[in-house]
Amino acid sequence: MEMRLSLWFASVVVLTQLVCGALCWGKEGHYTVCKIAEGYFEDVTIAAVRKLLPESAEGDLASFCSWPDEIKHLSQWKWTSVLHYVNTPEYRCNYEYCRDCHDANKHKDLCVTGAIFNYTNQLMSASENSQRISHFNLTEALMFISHYIGDVHQSMCLANVYVDFDFSALAYWFSWRFRCNNIIVKWYHHKTTLHHVWDNMIIESALETYYNSSLPRMIQALQAKLKNGWSNDIPLWESCQFNQKACPNQYASESIDLACKYAYRNATPGTTLGDDYFLSRLPIVEKRLAQGGIRLAATLNRIFSVKPKLARS
Repeated sequence: MEMRLSLWFASVVVLTQLVCGALCWGKEGHYTVCKIAEGYFEDVTIAAVRKLLPESAEGDLASFCSWPDEIKHLSQWKWTSVLHYVNTPEYRCNYEYCRDCHDANKHKDLCVTGAIFNYTNQLMSASENSQRISHFNLTEALMFISHYIGDVHQSMCLANVYVDFDFSALAYWFSWRFRCNNIIVKWYHHKTTLHHVWDNMIIESALETYYNSSLPRMIQALQAKLKNGWSNDIPLWESCQFNQKACPNQYASESIDLACKYAYRNATPGTTLGDDYFLSRLPIVEKRLAQGGIRLAATLNRIFSVKPKLARS
C-alpha cells in the first residue's frame, strides 16, 4: 500500500510539472517584448533605464526581461510566483480586478495586474528628493514591471482551468486542486499543454518556419509591421484611460477575451494542433508581442517623464 501511495504521489508530481510548470511567454517572448519597447523609449526613459539596470546589462533591458521567471523558484522569491497570472473564475471569459486579483488564500492584489500597479507606484515614488526611495529596490521594480507587462499580454495567463485529483488510502483522503491549464494536446507530434503552446511553441515554430531560427530577424519583422501595417494602431495601444500611468486591467480583459475566442477554440484535450491552428493563431501572438512592447514603452515613458531625476536604490 505504501508503494502504491508513493506511485500515486509521484504521478501527481509529474503531472503537476507538466501542467503547472508553464510560463507566460518563454524567454524569446519576453526578450521580444522588451526589445520592441526599447525602440519606443523617450530620451528620459533611456537614461532612467540605463541608470537602474545592472552594469552588466549595458543599458539593454531586454537581456534582463526573463529575470522574474529565472528567480521565482528560489526560496526567497517563491512569493512572486502568483504575480505572473490572474486567477479568473473557472470558464469565465471576462476579467474583474476586485474579483480576480488574489492568490489561492484570497489575499488581494496578488496577481499580475496588481503587481504592475505596485511596481508602477514604486517607480513613480522615486526621485532624488523622495524620502520613500530607500524602501524600494528600483532595479528590481523595473525588471518586474517589464516582465509582467509582457505576461499580461499572453492570453493563457488570464485563463483558468482546474483539474481535481482525489485519493483515498487507509484512513486518509486527499483532494488536490491545481490552478493551471490542464488541457493536454499534441503540437504536431509533441505532447504538451495548451499553455505551453502559447508560451513557447507558436513562437518556436514561427522562428523555424519563417526566420531561420533567428530571433533578431523575427523582431525586425515585427518592428516593420509596427512602422507599416500597425502604425495607425499605436496611439490607441499607447493610451491609458483616466490619465493613469499604467492600465493593465485593459490588457488583462483583452487577453481573457482572446483566450476564449482563439486559444481554446478547436483545442480540446487530446487534439493534435497543426498547420491550421498555427497559421491562424500566429498573427494573434505576433500582435500581442508587439502590443506588449508598445505598452511597456508607453508605461515607462509616462513614469519617467514625471520624475526624471532617478536615484538608484
